[in-house]
Amino acid sequence: MNRKRKERVFELLEVGYAGDFYSRAYDFLGVLAIVVNIGVNVLDTFDSYHVQYGELLSALETVTVLFFTADYALRVWTADQLYPENPHPVRKYVFSLTGIIDLLCFLPWYLPVFFPAGAVAFRMFRVVRIFRLFRINTYYDSLNVITEVISGKRQQLFSSVFILCVLMLGASLCMYSLEHDAQPDVFANAFSGIWWAASTLLTVGYGDIYPMTPAGRLFGICITFLGVGIVAIPTGIISAGFVEQYSKIKRLSEIADEVDIHFIKLRLTRQDAWTGRRVKELGLPRGVILAAVRRGKAVIVPRGNITLEDGDTVILGAEPLRDDQHIDFQEVTLRRQHPWNGKAIRDLDISRHTLIVTVRRGNRALIPNGDLVLKEGDSVTLYTQIPMSDAEKVRV
Repeated sequence: MNRKRKERVFELLEVGYAGDFYSRAYDFLGVLAIVVNIGVNVLDTFDSYHVQYGELLSALETVTVLFFTADYALRVWTADQLYPENPHPVRKYVFSLTGIIDLLCFLPWYLPVFFPAGAVAFRMFRVVRIFRLFRINTYYDSLNVITEVISGKRQQLFSSVFILCVLMLGASLCMYSLEHDAQPDVFANAFSGIWWAASTLLTVGYGDIYPMTPAGRLFGICITFLGVGIVAIPTGIISAGFVEQYSKIKRLSEIADEVDIHFIKLRLTRQDAWTGRRVKELGLPRGVILAAVRRGKAVIVPRGNITLEDGDTVILGAEPLRDDQHIDFQEVTLRRQHPWNGKAIRDLDISRHTLIVTVRRGNRALIPNGDLVLKEGDSVTLYTQIPMSDAEKVRV
């Protein structure tokens, strides 16, 4: 019972599907708490709002922080559901980037109670809670593209930033050599030109530090041109990543239309082995995919932590047989005088090498178990090496 409760709490904490009202409501509540908390901190910086609505803002902050605290505690409790294969799931979550951000979202609010002297310093850590806005990224597929692009292009972006840092250091050293004698107070050492190099290469150009000698100005012009190209490198990488990602999504949708995949649907009952098990525990064979789960009127994306329930309809997909892999079946339609009419399958006088695959009765496909009694009009599909005179050949 405790495990079922923990699994349900984990489902509520994770991004919910359309058919789970409570999970979606918790998602909405989480996003609302983040937005309200950030909004309170922004409004609190205005003296007029602080004086007039200080108590209300403080109450809203308290409520949202308590929500973050409870959310963190529940995530620690259900860490084994998030990392089922890890021997230390709680430690894994607590020391993960997400866990650290979740902790810093509420911890600075409590620290002044225990350490009053450091209240100002602890308040600075509250800025970290703005990173919780990235949790909204998990609720919308369009925002996930940004994360996927940055993650996919991280090596190229790191290379461009490294080149930028090398150029900044080189430009600082060169400008120190050219301008130190003319402006010893401004370019006092090799690192004093870093600010100038950064503002020039990044095309900001505040004008507080600038070269005065002809050689320094000529070098500054060259660095300015280089800055335009350097800034364009990461911009081009990210732009190309977006085009690549959307092309990939479009290509996958086109492949889905072109590849011939056959789907079947199964309705689970209480007696089925899959009922009560999570998708990742099903052990589907290679080549078979669980495409969707229909629960009532809702269609659920079959993520690994989704638990199948009694009454669910599961949609399975598999690649069809190729042209060189045909299997010949035979289909017999039972007439009134047919000897199988009115008999149970286990009582049929057939070869042990004969396999009844399915029985079609009207618009229904029946599972051919031993207790099934065949009736007039049934279409029986079977595999046998013995030719039957009254059967039609079916190739699949």
